[in-house]
Amino acid sequence: MTTGIIYTETVVHAAPEQFTADAPYQLAIISLVEGGRLTARIEGARVAIGDAVNFVEDRGGISFFAKA
Repeated sequence: MTTGIIYTETVVHAAPEQFTADAPYQLAIISLVEGGRLTARIEGARVAIGDAVNFVEDRGGISFFAKA
């Protein structure tokens, strides 16, 4: 299981056309435990900088993580 820590986050209110039905949604840059960083969507409860997260799934090339 891929895990990480929230490096930074934002909430998208004005989404690109293909994601307007999902807005508002949270995006985060995650510092992965294995090294490196990844931009991903957050599913479920909102996260804050420093929160631990776990990988949930990949949907059409978009990684989804949730608060650990």
